Amino acid sequence: MTRDTPKPPAPEPSRSDGDAALAEGLKRLAHDDPTVPLRIGARLRNYFLTGIIIVGPIAVTVYLIKWFIAFADDYVKPLIPSVSLPETYLPFAIPGIGVLFGIIGLTFIGFLGANLLGRSLISGGEMILDRMPIVRNVYRALKQIFESAVTATESKRAFQKVGLIEFPSKGLWSIVFVTGEAGGEIAAAKPGGETDLVAVFMPTGIVPPTGFVCYVPRRDVTFLQMTVEDAAKIVISAGMVTPDQQIARLRKLAEKAKPT
Repeated sequence: MTRDTPKPPAPEPSRSDGDAALAEGLKRLAHDDPTVPLRIGARLRNYFLTGIIIVGPIAVTVYLIKWFIAFADDYVKPLIPSVSLPETYLPFAIPGIGVLFGIIGLTFIGFLGANLLGRSLISGGEMILDRMPIVRNVYRALKQIFESAVTATESKRAFQKVGLIEFPSKGLWSIVFVTGEAGGEIAAAKPGGETDLVAVFMPTGIVPPTGFVCYVPRRDVTFLQMTVEDAAKIVISAGMVTPDQQIARLRKLAEKAKPT
């Protein structure tokens, strides 16, 4: 073959070869094929990130527990008589004594508030606070916040299901937690002529304790099989964390894409 003789064109890959390559790529994506060679730098980077994922949550949790114990000890210990503190008789301080006495004290106050004498004292204190122009507004707001936080932990008040509603505009969907049925005056009012309303809580991203409480028609809510924990992961991570069931669904799709 001479120098000027043109080379024959390379054969184009067939459609079956492209489908096979696509299926192989999906298979590796689904099963995280360890046979793919990685450079030393990429491996070290993956090991470092894996270490952060393992150690990070543990370190932050330990730090928060340590901070809470120190905070409780600093504020509760001065209120405890020295004869009741173990460090009075020991050459070292025991952390957590303030937390223990705080739990005991709150339980005792709750016990007093559950009987007639305790309720009378609480009512008298609230009457005094209600006569203070600025203090009463702050007290009422804080009381409502604490009552809402405590009642939300009850089984009847907890989030029941996860759903999607079309918000803030058409074609955009937001995750909501279905808290229950609309009742009382709201159900009796029948806003917009709707008789079947459900109460939903729409959390804001990154800061899920804040959000919007809405009453929407049941037909406008798309209920999901997702658990409340998985939905909370999506909200807190701003959509970066995908629930395990969605990953499993992607794996099944990859399995179906494999050539027979």
